[in-house]
Amino acid sequence: MTQPNDTNKAGASRRVFLKTSAVIAAGAAVASRLDILPRAYAEGKDEIRIGLIGCGGRGTGATMNAIQSSQNVKLVAMGDLFPDRLTGSQNELKKNSVTPPDADHCFTGFDAYQKVLALADVNYAILATPPGFRSLHLKAAVKAGKNVFAEKPVAVDGPTVRACLEAYQEALDKKLAVGVGTQRRHSFGYQETIKRIHDGAIGDIVSARAYWNQGGLWHHGREEKWTDMEWQIRNWLYFTWLSGDHICEQHVHNLDVINWVMNAHPKRALGLGGRQVRTDPKFGNVFDHFAIEYEYPNGARMASMCRQIDGCDGNVSEHVAGTKGVCSPIGGYAITGEQPWSFDKKKDCAHYVQEHADLIASIRAGQPINEMKNVAESTLTAIMGRMSTYTGKAVTWEEALNSTTVLMPQPMEFGALPAPVIAVPGQTKIV
Repeated sequence: MTQPNDTNKAGASRRVFLKTSAVIAAGAAVASRLDILPRAYAEGKDEIRIGLIGCGGRGTGATMNAIQSSQNVKLVAMGDLFPDRLTGSQNELKKNSVTPPDADHCFTGFDAYQKVLALADVNYAILATPPGFRSLHLKAAVKAGKNVFAEKPVAVDGPTVRACLEAYQEALDKKLAVGVGTQRRHSFGYQETIKRIHDGAIGDIVSARAYWNQGGLWHHGREEKWTDMEWQIRNWLYFTWLSGDHICEQHVHNLDVINWVMNAHPKRALGLGGRQVRTDPKFGNVFDHFAIEYEYPNGARMASMCRQIDGCDGNVSEHVAGTKGVCSPIGGYAITGEQPWSFDKKKDCAHYVQEHADLIASIRAGQPINEMKNVAESTLTAIMGRMSTYTGKAVTWEEALNSTTVLMPQPMEFGALPAPVIAVPGQTKIV
């Protein structure tokens, strides 16, 4: 993690974003294999050699998921900004019978990702640092010719979305596989349900709802030796430049499902939200609740809600209604209406494992999955909602995509940072 992503000009990559492609969609690729690989994992050939970049809990977990998913997979390199995170990951891997790489293949510091990607034996990069670094690492991995599994979201602002779309096109050109951690797309139950929705089981879609409402999350108290930069990165959830806010970092899962159902992204968002409970400066500049109305090209509306406040009702789900039926929730794998249907949940898969199985199988088959465009669209859906909520103004897709706001501070080094700016609806401007 050395330098922040250099800004792409506002309109430069829009053609890439809107360009259609004949790439194999992840859902279709998996569905086509259901008959021959029901809950089976990729057979072992063509050794997969993982380079892990970002050694927190999710990166460590993703590595174990990848090794579990398929035969002939091994971890050969690791990199993280912080030595203690690297050590903690190594210890957790050992507890789970995964041998960490030798010391000469383990790196720390802002340039750790470059050292991992420079290794010729790495052919499968797992990118699991805070999301603010995702586009930088994604572009570097694709440039280095690596197949990639990137955690979601893939960006935090318009310029980094555009950077991801450039990497998407470059990966297509190089025939590299790019998987992204929207694991619902690899659930057999979600696939079968949404296939039926697309085939008309509920008629024309008229409305949708998406929720991720839960309590608060972890926080690391500041240590005296930490600079502002270290404190913020260690508490990345609470800083918009690192997480994109929880609508982007977490709720993107639900937004991705609705975009998948709609076969489209929204054209407009109008949102409200704020910091009602997490008002202490230790919580950076993120909000603790959002409520967004998204409008899709067919006129359908989605009600989106996400909240991280203790003591409130929880709800993590997606719902859709059509002219002939309802699927509520989509994760319930059942449709009611003129064409009722249900899926046996016992036939579903371990999604976090299956997403690696599908990606590795596509690499070995010479038909690499590239999920980046779908997830870039879902990430921008979240960013558009955040922009509307922060400003109090309706935001269009084009305004979000072509935004010139770069959230990442420069230079990217340990040291002082200004106090994070907290958005004020009605005063914060769209840029």
